[in-house]
Amino acid sequence: MARLCLWPVRRLYRRRNGITSIEPRRELPNDVYLGLVSEGLAAGYPRIIWVKGYSMRPFIEHCRDKVKLVPPVAFGVGDAVLAEIAPGRYVLHRIIDLDGEKVTLQGDGNVRGEEHCRRADVRGVVAEYIRPRRTLQADDPKLRRQIRLWRRLRPIRRLLLFVYKAYV
Repeated sequence: MARLCLWPVRRLYRRRNGITSIEPRRELPNDVYLGLVSEGLAAGYPRIIWVKGYSMRPFIEHCRDKVKLVPPVAFGVGDAVLAEIAPGRYVLHRIIDLDGEKVTLQGDGNVRGEEHCRRADVRGVVAEYIRPRRTLQADDPKLRRQIRLWRRLRPIRRLLLFVYKAYV
């Protein structure tokens, strides 16, 4: 019922944020595409990719946002990274814990469930969040505060995501 009542709001939101195209895009499977991106990052070149999936809501939105990835020189807790968690299986999630060589990842839109990899499996670090009308630097102080607050709100994240999904 809430989704039906918020239909005009969602429509206006989509129009303001540039989500108006209905033409289909051609897509490669993630393992192939992100493997190519990983090779480019290993060669030292930054890459810009469209984001697919809802696991990084509310900071990165499916098929609306792009991210600029740079080779992983240095990264820490709170950084969004592209990591290979299994051979050919990549995720773009945020680091929630670093313990020596072990890296623990979780998506912003995930209530539970974590992925683990090694430091060597981190293929790229997000440097910019590219939205339809603006670009946010990953080291922006306001964005970093929002990310820290979101991590603290983990116990009520399910409720907050429910409200966010009804709005979007």
